[in-house]
Amino acid sequence: MAPSFDWWGKDTHKGTPVVVKMENPNWSMVELEGPSEDDFLIAGESPTSRVREKGRGKNAKQLTWVLLLKAHRAAGCLTSIGSAMVDLAAAVRRRVASGRTDEEDADNDVTVGGREKENPTVKTRFYSCIKVFLWLSVLLLCFEIAAFFKGWHFGSPKLQLDYLWASPWGFKGAFGWIYAQWVLIRVEYLAPPLQFLANACIILFIIQSLDRLVLCLGCFWIRFKKIQPVLKPEDEDLESGEKGYFPMVLVQIPMCNEKEVYQQSIAAICNLDWPKTKLLIQVLDDSDDPTTQLLIKEEVHKWQQEGANIIYRHRVIRDGYKAGNLKSAMNCSYVKDYEFVAIFDADFQPTPDFLKRTVPHFKDNEELGLVQARWSFVNRDENLLTRLQNINLAFHFEVEQQVNGVFLNFFGFNGTAGVWRIKALEDAGGWLERTTVEDMDIAVRAHLHGWKFIFLNDVECQCELPESYEAYRKQQHRWHSGPMQLFRLCLPAVIRSKISIWKKFNLIFLFFLLRKLILPFYSFTLFCIILPMTMFVPEAELPAWVVCYIPATMSFLNILPAPKSFPFIVPYLLFENTMSVTKFNAMISGLFQLGSAYEWVVTKKSGRSSEGDLVSLVEREQKHQRGSSAPDLEELKEEIQKQEKKAALRKKHNRIYTKELALAFLLLTASARSLLSAQGIHFYFLLFQGISFLLVGLDLIGEQIG
Repeated sequence: MAPSFDWWGKDTHKGTPVVVKMENPNWSMVELEGPSEDDFLIAGESPTSRVREKGRGKNAKQLTWVLLLKAHRAAGCLTSIGSAMVDLAAAVRRRVASGRTDEEDADNDVTVGGREKENPTVKTRFYSCIKVFLWLSVLLLCFEIAAFFKGWHFGSPKLQLDYLWASPWGFKGAFGWIYAQWVLIRVEYLAPPLQFLANACIILFIIQSLDRLVLCLGCFWIRFKKIQPVLKPEDEDLESGEKGYFPMVLVQIPMCNEKEVYQQSIAAICNLDWPKTKLLIQVLDDSDDPTTQLLIKEEVHKWQQEGANIIYRHRVIRDGYKAGNLKSAMNCSYVKDYEFVAIFDADFQPTPDFLKRTVPHFKDNEELGLVQARWSFVNRDENLLTRLQNINLAFHFEVEQQVNGVFLNFFGFNGTAGVWRIKALEDAGGWLERTTVEDMDIAVRAHLHGWKFIFLNDVECQCELPESYEAYRKQQHRWHSGPMQLFRLCLPAVIRSKISIWKKFNLIFLFFLLRKLILPFYSFTLFCIILPMTMFVPEAELPAWVVCYIPATMSFLNILPAPKSFPFIVPYLLFENTMSVTKFNAMISGLFQLGSAYEWVVTKKSGRSSEGDLVSLVEREQKHQRGSSAPDLEELKEEIQKQEKKAALRKKHNRIYTKELALAFLLLTASARSLLSAQGIHFYFLLFQGISFLLVGLDLIGEQIG
């Protein structure tokens, strides 16, 4: 049935406005989707025509105001973008003017831990290889641009060659002959090996992605089933008379020149809720700065006056870094009276109930060697760098550590915020100085001797994230070179051990090869070398799902344990690929025992604490002032003033990182080549990845010094 209309132009059947056009006395009607009555256009002479003209004038004015408003907003947006670009250019100019690069700073040190550093030529080989790729890409880009403007840029090499040979003279000039030879070399000699390497990296990428997916499914299963370690029922302790399990616990705080954080760390550990007669705190100070030594010694003395069972130890011969420090402390004669040892780095601040939530898991569980707590961070929202680190570490603890702890009873010790059974340490051979990852070393050896580990995801210990890219870069170098050193050293022991075949497979393939070697290898090779090279050798290609879809999916899975960081998913993906150059370099150094693999640089701290910690520190400081010795404090103040004057004379600068900058220009050059051939998603990935490398190379991420 045809709908009927009233004279205002509304569809009485549907209730929607219509446009009415009168050409004759008869009406013809056209229905629109949702205009108001003022939008009716009535042609011809009628009383409503003048109303229409007024409405049209009113709408024109409203449209003008809307357009002006939008133009104003666009101008404001452009102005803000312009000011941001000016600020960025000024920051870049300051970086370049400072003239300080990572290579120059590294050459200032002669030795590393008593060992001679590697020859400068060896150290710069990796950078030289990147520069070769960079200059080659620039040359090829110029070559391809010239061919593009000559009209030789076709979809396939066969079409290009057919076009070049179509000339009566065989080739279109000398340049045409050179370009034809280049196309032939690409097809015959360069594309096959490049495609083979790309396919190999894709296979490794898929395997590693499946490993991540399995870990995420394991974490989901743990949450779904609410699986967690269960404490034994509490009994009354006969000696203390308290309800609970209170064995003898030794607490160690290894530190080295960390005057920014020693106060809050010592204060937090001295406030642990544990019977004082069953707790001994060792402050293991390896500082070579006399002022820092005096400050830490004075802090320990204050807490001794408060009744804390705490002692200060300083080594005369400082060999072996943290491992040597811990080994020296464990050789003390009184250690034999203690059953467990808890270890906290200088920036860690455990809650008072930390020992009560960790040590009881050892009760009636003689096979348990380690209880590891999770880290939380006081400065995770400080800047973009700390936010990205928080994403990575949240995944590491909640997914990797928790899943391996629940299903395998094994994971890598994190070096701090953990409690060891001293018998397990002794059974594994004690602390060894053979690598820069002594924590992973002792965990692997304890695992080979049959000890089990527990990870407590609900027990957190506050600490601090590196806020500058320089500090984070050095930390990551140590964390990725050390495992390769350890893999070389412990592989024979793993093969000869009596653990099951499945545990050997997990330790060799999953723990070392896949997560410590293959991951940085394919990340750097696939996304920083092969992908840009395929732009210049288009016969070898990477599918869009390798460049975009799988990385995006993996980044989404990685960010699930830190859902508040979801807006940073794209920067996280780009930054992880950017860090692959540091991780790959570190992996090569550790695998082939280069000198930089032995570098141990204490991660720089800023001394940040939570608001509650700061208030309690002030209150304790007021109490301590009455019992402190005036001469010592005056001497410390004078020494600190001298050091501050010296530090003021040495102006700090953010550095320029040469490897990252070289890769930035390589990727941006490849993105320009991709634009010529309309590569689509490859162009956007290369562009944004190149910008990411550029920002990191100019040290525009993290703490800004000046």
